Amino acid sequence: MGFEEFMERALYDSEHGFYESGRAGRRGGHFITSPEVGPLFGAVVGRMLDHCWGEIGRPDPFTVVDAGAGPGTLVRTVAKADPHCTPTLRWINVERSSAGRAAHTVGESRADMPRGPINGVIVANELLDNLPLRLFDSDGHELDDRPNPETRLTPRQDQACAWLAQALSILNQGTVVVIDYMSTTEDMASRPWPDWLRTYRGHERGDDPWTAPGTQDITCEVALDQLAAVCPPTRVVDQATWLQEHGIEELVAEGTAAWRAGAAQGDLVALAGRSRAIEAEALLDPAGLGGFTVAEWDVPTSA
Repeated sequence: MGFEEFMERALYDSEHGFYESGRAGRRGGHFITSPEVGPLFGAVVGRMLDHCWGEIGRPDPFTVVDAGAGPGTLVRTVAKADPHCTPTLRWINVERSSAGRAAHTVGESRADMPRGPINGVIVANELLDNLPLRLFDSDGHELDDRPNPETRLTPRQDQACAWLAQALSILNQGTVVVIDYMSTTEDMASRPWPDWLRTYRGHERGDDPWTAPGTQDITCEVALDQLAAVCPPTRVVDQATWLQEHGIEELVAEGTAAWRAGAAQGDLVALAGRSRAIEAEALLDPAGLGGFTVAEWDVPTSA
């Protein structure tokens, strides 16, 4: 069995796949994504959506596709932030696992990408690193067995590239936003594979991908050069920069002011404001979520 088929079964098998556990990406699960840190990330995304909405002429409907939506945390936090585009917003949660779809309470819920054309934004936050991939040894032979940890391997991320091509094909006007830890094919091939092909269990690094399939997440750094071969991105920045450009520091300042105004009374708004600084620290951490890469593709391109 090739690694692509193995990863497909380990993550997405309808009975025993990791994502059918219903605990991936939750505080009580195996890892936490940016939306799960708290409502601040969704508030910043709301500001980004307002910007994109204005850039493409404020269409109605303004469609947002959350690809790899998990339990739907992002849409709930964006809805709580109530961006200006809300009256025109059509939100589609796309999630393969039935466990994830069962938790969707806001927006539409489906297992696959919608048909186009749509005007809006397609977001993939920590999705592409979970798409099954092929592995090749230094001689160009496809791997079909567990390798030595020191072995140099090369990933071929055909499914990630196909996802990007599909996303671009259904978007009439707007932006595709991919947020993930990214690298290049050459960089990964120069390092031992455990550096970039990782597993997570209980908020810690797990065993190698071939151990206890279905009980741990399997992720791979996303090869930006392979995505660029499909279509060069319009823009690439780190997540910390992206969040700052869309107003995270202003939101934190508002929260700090609310905390100072209501702390003595134990005001819930004040407590929520205080949490923004804590959330921002995690989201901007260059050694963690802040170091993720944000790649954007504008359609039509600005070139």
